[in-house]
Amino acid sequence: MTGPESASTSTPFQEFFRAEAIGGAVLVVCAATALLIANSGWAGAYEHLWHLPLTIGAGSYALSLTLHQWINDGLMAVFFLLIGLEMKREALGGELASPRQAALPIAGAIGGMLVPALLFAAVVGGGDAARGWAIPMATDIAFALGILALVAPQAPPGLKIFLAALAIVDDLGAVLVIAMFFTDTIVWQSLAMTGGIMALLVVLNRRRVQHLAPYLILGLGLWYFVHESGLHATIAGVLVALAIPMTAPVLRLEHALHGVCAFVVMPLFALSNAGVTLGGGSSSARVTLAVLVGLVVGKPLGITVAAAMAVRWRLAALPAGVTWLALHGCAWLAGIGFTMSLFIAMLAFDGSPLLNAVKLGIMGASLIAGVVGAVLIRVSLRAPSAAAA
Repeated sequence: MTGPESASTSTPFQEFFRAEAIGGAVLVVCAATALLIANSGWAGAYEHLWHLPLTIGAGSYALSLTLHQWINDGLMAVFFLLIGLEMKREALGGELASPRQAALPIAGAIGGMLVPALLFAAVVGGGDAARGWAIPMATDIAFALGILALVAPQAPPGLKIFLAALAIVDDLGAVLVIAMFFTDTIVWQSLAMTGGIMALLVVLNRRRVQHLAPYLILGLGLWYFVHESGLHATIAGVLVALAIPMTAPVLRLEHALHGVCAFVVMPLFALSNAGVTLGGGSSSARVTLAVLVGLVVGKPLGITVAAAMAVRWRLAALPAGVTWLALHGCAWLAGIGFTMSLFIAMLAFDGSPLLNAVKLGIMGASLIAGVVGAVLIRVSLRAPSAAAA
């Protein structure tokens, strides 16, 4: 626990790390609650609750979605706004601003996206299950940093920075995947309106408007038209984040969003999406195995090998005090897909009988990856003689 003095001088990254760590603990409780309810006598009521319709707006601009859709399409846009702000801050003046500093987590993230996707595809083969190829690409920032903070509060700053930067780059990859591969049809009129609002946001940015209100108000309109265009509505959150100038009170907005996401958005997402019915037919066992292999084999393998190649080719260097064993432990923690993996799973398999099997794989893999990663990091910190050269 940091004292008042250290808290007052904490950096944006330290505040980010603490907020994500707390959020991870809340997510564990909510996920466990959803799992218990979904396998109890309350399962029917649980399913009924999330399918209740809710209409917002009036006339031709009324939008009617289920409670589950409002959480996944609406509230999750707030989470993506936060992710977008974090990516922008780290790229412009944070841990990803220096090319050499950024090379290690970027290399790790690329390896940690490509290898899991390839392994998933290899295990499932073809058919409907192949739509889930992107599921094991994702990393849950809150869970990963939460476990690191819990098991290794004394970990070198470089290790925490590596894992956070890796997860942020990973989330950027997930956003691009969602935008490019999970859009079925395009409504061009709504897309044109999206472009018009985005142009207004760019004008505000170029004119150096410092107040957040105009960006957020236009952001609501942007979200509506992105949703209506056929693109996934959460992309609007990232677009708004890119438009907000860093000279505006971005840190204040990030601080507020951390609280909202940690204690409202992510708990509701976990409660509405983590309700997996245990058991299932053998016909869906292959897709469960594919998710497990992707997250618990592909993630640590892809991240570690890619990072090793970046260091060997002198594109990057291990952070001070970080051993290869500790980095490999973080690579395992990156196999905790949970939030982002569940989110992509909902896009890939919404309404499919495979969805429950996919969720089971995600939760099982996240548990395994978290335990193994925690053990490896604890062992690495007890063996200072294993420090990298």
